[in-house]
Amino acid sequence: MPKEIRIKVDDETYQELQRLAADDHEDPDQYASRRLTADLARTRFLEGAKAFVEEHGQAFADRFGTGSSSHAA
Repeated sequence: MPKEIRIKVDDETYQELQRLAADDHEDPDQYASRRLTADLARTRFLEGAKAFVEEHGQAFADRFGTGSSSHAA
């Protein structure tokens, strides 16, 4: 079930939010919600990637190489 949060921003931030929302033909509240959701998803992805690297990074590098100079297929 969707939850509502209320945040306060300064006038300059709100004006920028309105401009960006208008560029995407969205209501500022919908735009802010979409951006927040996307930002949280990105954060979860990056945290997961970091955890993967910490746990499996060396084995992955040993098997597949470490970059474009690698001769891995």
